[in-house]
Amino acid sequence: MIKTIATTPYDDQKPGTSGLRKKVPVFQQKNYAENFIQAIFDSLEGFAGETLVIGGDGRFYNREVIQIAIKMAAANGFGRVLVGRGGILSTPAASNIIRKYKAFGGIVLSASHNPGGPTEDFGIKYNIGNGGPAPEKITDAIYARTKVIDSYKIADVEDINLDNEGAQDVAGMSVTVIDPVTDYAALMEELFDFAAIRSLISSGFNVVFDAMSAVTGPYAKEIIENRLGAPKGSVLNFVPLPDFGGHHPDPNLVHARALYDQMMADDAPDFGAASDGDGDRNLIIGKGIFVTPSDSLALLAANAHLAPGYSAGLAGIARSMPTSGAADRVAEKLGIKLYETPTGWKFFGNLLDAGLATICGEESAGTGSNHVREKDGLWAVLLWLNILAVRKESVIDIVHSHWATYGRNYYSRHDYEEVDSAAANGLVTALRDQLATLPGKSFGALKVVAADDFAYHDPVDGSVSKNQGIRILFEGGSRVVFRLSGTGTSGATLRVYIERFEPDTSRHGIETQAALADLIAVADEIAGIRSRTGRDAPSVIT
Repeated sequence: MIKTIATTPYDDQKPGTSGLRKKVPVFQQKNYAENFIQAIFDSLEGFAGETLVIGGDGRFYNREVIQIAIKMAAANGFGRVLVGRGGILSTPAASNIIRKYKAFGGIVLSASHNPGGPTEDFGIKYNIGNGGPAPEKITDAIYARTKVIDSYKIADVEDINLDNEGAQDVAGMSVTVIDPVTDYAALMEELFDFAAIRSLISSGFNVVFDAMSAVTGPYAKEIIENRLGAPKGSVLNFVPLPDFGGHHPDPNLVHARALYDQMMADDAPDFGAASDGDGDRNLIIGKGIFVTPSDSLALLAANAHLAPGYSAGLAGIARSMPTSGAADRVAEKLGIKLYETPTGWKFFGNLLDAGLATICGEESAGTGSNHVREKDGLWAVLLWLNILAVRKESVIDIVHSHWATYGRNYYSRHDYEEVDSAAANGLVTALRDQLATLPGKSFGALKVVAADDFAYHDPVDGSVSKNQGIRILFEGGSRVVFRLSGTGTSGATLRVYIERFEPDTSRHGIETQAALADLIAVADEIAGIRSRTGRDAPSVIT
């Protein structure tokens, strides 16, 4: 019943920021998914008889790989698997299940915000027992194993029924199909004042949530409409589809344009939000105002005490290095520490486990807290609703009040997607070669005071992560950051982050790109973006 299948390695299975991501046809190659899953198991110890959580965002090829993973878990000695009904588990919900049921770990099948479909993206990542993404020492071990793997183990049994809840047997291993929403919704009720939010909504406060035909649809439908009383139809595109309805499930101003246009209209709802393919990112838009992810992190941290789950205050705040410094000023006022980490949620795990930080965030629309070990899109939406219910002010008034108190960080990210990899790497190499000579140079009115390639020294385990992004800092607190993203599946994505701190409230009404125009020009001058990539403009501006 247990088979050992001979295989040969693939040379392209190096996990990125969030696991292994490739196009579906790549994963459909003979033994491709099996090799990577076996490499995960071969890199772990002590899981015999333990529980493994498996689930994904419902994208194309999700069900097929779940069946493979279940059979391989049985063959490799796991005692129990918990899997979401229909193969569905949002990434934060999977983290919660791992933690709540004290599972050994979990396999999450997702390519996050990337498109889905027969020729689009798929991904596999491993989460450890704290519910968070595997740290680099494990992903490095997995990659090393993929390069020499010569066999995998799999149970020779029929596929299980993923659509009926309850226990089934697979080669002596118990597989329990669970409702994917129940445990997550219960956790949200512990953290937030649902009664206050229900009262706000029943008073005529209008909420619209776009699930983008992705995994948060069932979660948002249950929580926002069923438990919080928002009218039917408040949650849009709530049925998860294998191809996300042909749309790109990334909650930004390009791919969620319809929601943005609705929120900018004269008759806009009071609050608009969206989440992404696997449920870990969020978009927050008030009537007449888009809240940048960096500002949202700062605002949530400044007001978290208004929610029951955070009434005791925050231990600390953590943000990824490219995220704006808005949260730094909140931490300073609260008298708590601010931690600056590389991009990638796994870097927050040690801080959360050690009790050093309570709320974490990334500029790429990811925010979360110590309730799980992943960023959590719906959690951010519910915390916003809790704050609005208590403060009884509009989103735009809360944001403007925050800027008046802390100053405004004008901030934007310019993405150049699917750039030729050699050109992108050449750009970064040339930037690194300039670092020593940039300090002291002036570009118009902008003077460089420091330039480096960010390295992170983990305060908990002492590990060091180098080459995490090139920073160029100017007098007055402005900066430009360059980084190659690890979340794409073809070519390279060059991300350029531009930031200016503006303490003068009379200058808080400038359009963002206009406020950053000189920094944008200098970024191109220093890095040679146009000449090296051949691009006249970014693919996406957020």
